[in-house]
Amino acid sequence: MDAKHITNKERLAIPRQPMPAQDPKVRSTNFREVNLGYTPELAQQEALRCIQCKDPVCIQGCPVNIKIDEFIQLVADGDFLGAARKVKEDNVLPAVCGRVCPQEDQCEKACVIGKKHAPVAIGNLERFVADWEREHGEPDLPAIKAPTGKKVAVIGSGPAGLSCANDLIRQGHRVVVFEALHELGGVLMYGVPEFRLPKEIVKTEIEGLKKMGVEFQTDVVVGRSVTIDELIEEEGFDAVFIGVGAGLPWFMGIPGENLVGVLAANEFLTRVNLMKAYDFPAGSDTPVFDCRGKNVAVFGGGNTAMDAVRTAKRLGAEHAYIVYRRSEAEMPARVEEIHHAKEEGIEFLLLMNPLEFLGNDRHWLTGVKCIKMELGEPDDSGRRRPVPVEGSEFVLPLDMAVISIGNGSNPLIKQTTPDIEVSKRDTIIVDINTMATSKENVYAGGDIVTGGATVILAMGAGRTAAKAIHDKLMGTEVNHNEW
Repeated sequence: MDAKHITNKERLAIPRQPMPAQDPKVRSTNFREVNLGYTPELAQQEALRCIQCKDPVCIQGCPVNIKIDEFIQLVADGDFLGAARKVKEDNVLPAVCGRVCPQEDQCEKACVIGKKHAPVAIGNLERFVADWEREHGEPDLPAIKAPTGKKVAVIGSGPAGLSCANDLIRQGHRVVVFEALHELGGVLMYGVPEFRLPKEIVKTEIEGLKKMGVEFQTDVVVGRSVTIDELIEEEGFDAVFIGVGAGLPWFMGIPGENLVGVLAANEFLTRVNLMKAYDFPAGSDTPVFDCRGKNVAVFGGGNTAMDAVRTAKRLGAEHAYIVYRRSEAEMPARVEEIHHAKEEGIEFLLLMNPLEFLGNDRHWLTGVKCIKMELGEPDDSGRRRPVPVEGSEFVLPLDMAVISIGNGSNPLIKQTTPDIEVSKRDTIIVDINTMATSKENVYAGGDIVTGGATVILAMGAGRTAAKAIHDKLMGTEVNHNEW
């Protein structure tokens, strides 16, 4: 079908192209990527569904404002490299965002044809063009402006930090990224499983930033190895961006959480994703709980909970449960992740709330006492409040429990830089228009500001901060058309 002569009626008659995926019975036993990606034919067919609106509101639904209409038209025309480069004008991590961003709640939610038909699969197309560039052509590095003589420290190599570093290096500033762990990528490396985001993709995206001139230092814990004040006063940095995320796990505060076999999702996923504990002892020095033939429950209903329970299944759990106190309709996890989990045999125990973890005389977990719930009136989050059903307590036998109910902020910044104002939740308070903190020349963005959120929202914050930093350092108003 000719992209130039197709009518809107013909476009709307094309069904949304499904993403090919591994068979659930096969993928639940391996850590290879679940989704297999579009073929060129599928990508072009999906791109033809876009009616090229005069006012593409999908762009407004994207936190980094990718020129969605333009890149999709390039896909329809068969110019896949051109499409990838168009995306990368605004998004430094397209292969990542195409895989893990909740497009259904952002750009695709705003898609005009989505009002009567399935929206254009913008995320799948973004992933396709990024993969095509990586596999078929040398990535085209953007132009770098003349050196400004200014130096910026970026703390954290997650999505917010990488996005900020990208925009600042393009403007000619020297950028040094400090990462606390031994691997770069932040939550993309330790939080998201290999089967959802292959780590080689993250490394490739970061390699592009290195080629642009961004400097990276690992094993630097800001707040311990060096403080923010020392970076400014002794190391000579003109500005600092804090993008350290929210990696302090929350627990439920119920009896028995100190039993052997009760873990935070952060620890469980970091051991498996970053340290490859699934390959212990042959290829990894880091062990993980032996899930083979065991009963494993993950408490929570977000994407991290889905990542953890699907990981447990791949590690051999006989029963891998999601225990959630509300119904599926209230789950914050992506619909795709819930769907994939069900396909892989994950058992959902909904409207159930844990009361106490039970153990043996050796302090090993043996089960959890739960109570059934029913939904009452909506709470502050807009979701219906779960209410206990009197007399419905029961015991679920367990060998391992993973707590995935959210995370708090990194405490080191607050402890070592008390003049940075924080909220009651210990998130950093910023001017949302500039991401400036209460401390001169210090900016922040991502989960350390919002609490746990999405990759693309963190990237948007990094870009906003980069604009403001550049403006401050150069003493001029930012020309936003240059970003």
